[in-house]
Amino acid sequence: MSGSGKGGNNRRRPFKRRERDSDKGQNGGHNAQNNSQRSGKKISDELRRYTPPPKVWLDRPKWVPPQLSTEPIPSPDCPYCGKPIQDMSTAITDKSSALPVHFDCVIARLAEGEMLEPGDAVTYIGGGRFGVVQFLNPSDSRNFKIKKIVEWENKENRADWRKDIGDHYSIV
Repeated sequence: MSGSGKGGNNRRRPFKRRERDSDKGQNGGHNAQNNSQRSGKKISDELRRYTPPPKVWLDRPKWVPPQLSTEPIPSPDCPYCGKPIQDMSTAITDKSSALPVHFDCVIARLAEGEMLEPGDAVTYIGGGRFGVVQFLNPSDSRNFKIKKIVEWENKENRADWRKDIGDHYSIV
């Protein structure tokens, strides 16, 4: 069997480091210590040990988390029903005046303006849009057909009151 390591009994020869000429005269490793003892000079422990230069630590300012607003969230009156909006996170922007409106008031107003057939409902379908939805089987809400889409909120122009309310929930 060959000792090349390709197949066979996988025996390998032990690794032996060869000395180089450059290692003999350096102040590191066991060769330098042996050479210095042979020549009669004794090298102190400080010279034999290598100590890297000290690292420079930068003083960085300590991170302080941002503070949430302590002001209470305003509760303006709904222009449709006149009642105050208690939960501003569920409010939606009015199409014409850009004021906050109750979500249920918008659905009621859209339902009044549409000719709804039996099985139809006005629902929010996401992205600031409402839809007239026909449920084919009233007991199964997964089976439906969107008959009409009503664009309510403009995606590009975000209302100013939403920005103010958002600062109460998240600063980032």
